[in-house]
Amino acid sequence: MFGNMMGDMEERQKQMREKLAAITVEGTSGGGAVTVVASANREIQDIRIDREQLDWEDLEMVQDLILDATNKALEAARQKEAEETQNMVKDMLPPGMGDLGNLFG
Repeated sequence: MFGNMMGDMEERQKQMREKLAAITVEGTSGGGAVTVVASANREIQDIRIDREQLDWEDLEMVQDLILDATNKALEAARQKEAEETQNMVKDMLPPGMGDLGNLFG
């Protein structure tokens, strides 16, 4: 019984990782000067920089904008991961358990 539950949980975790990898989120800074794209499993996929909007002589500002956009993308990914995890837990609850899923987030 428990062996099957553990195997099922491992399969659900694998499915969740695959699902999160397919979801993308973005973080932007500097009015769109820097955009960081990440998957919902918190992997950076792309960094886009609008060269026209940046003062390349101010390297510290460019670095700050990249860090800010990256942190925003990772936070958006964290939130999406939490939503998807909550949905998975709700789906695992037996019928009639109603709002017990709200206990987890």
